[in-house]
Amino acid sequence: MLIKLLPMLKQLQMGLRAFLLVASKIWSFICYVVRKQVRAVIQHQTIKYDVLPLSPLSKHRLSLVRRKILVLDLDETLIHSHHDGVIRQMVKPGTPPDFVLKVTIDRHPVRFFVHKRPHVDYFLDIVSQWYDLVVFTASMEIYGAAVADKLDNNRGILRKRYYRQHCTLDYGSYTKDLSAITQDLSSIFILDNSPGAYRSYPVLEAHACSTAF
Repeated sequence: MLIKLLPMLKQLQMGLRAFLLVASKIWSFICYVVRKQVRAVIQHQTIKYDVLPLSPLSKHRLSLVRRKILVLDLDETLIHSHHDGVIRQMVKPGTPPDFVLKVTIDRHPVRFFVHKRPHVDYFLDIVSQWYDLVVFTASMEIYGAAVADKLDNNRGILRKRYYRQHCTLDYGSYTKDLSAITQDLSSIFILDNSPGAYRSYPVLEAHACSTAF
């Protein structure tokens, strides 16, 4: 009797092993999908910082000197954007934009999908305490103004703005005329991903940053 049961026991054992193998693969796949979704959620969570006001001593010291001007570029410095039908490799497909702009260019409606540089809101909150901020972009005003409005978010820190009409077309690219901001160039710092944008001012205090993505 026992001899007759041995083949059945072996079949049951093999069947159990096959079931456990399949179940293990299914469980591994489920864990992989869950981890991927969790990473995606964490990646796009909004990080909030506590912005501490300047101390009385810092305020007093700042009141004794003339505030410097920090000139900020928009595209590929503070933000990255693409419009309908264009997806650059800088942004991973499926990454949701921080906001969408709808503007009319040459009588054609265009949607821009805008991605903020990570932590840009916190950056603006901090540097606005130390500098007078100026947005200077080689983009068209109808687009640049809309982006600046979104970044400012009614804080009143990006009120001074300059656009393509304030640039000079030089060797196929735009050079920013910083003298339009002030004649005292020693009071200007510029943060821009493109050194060519300020090549007319070689002695300027400039910082070329990496692209936004």
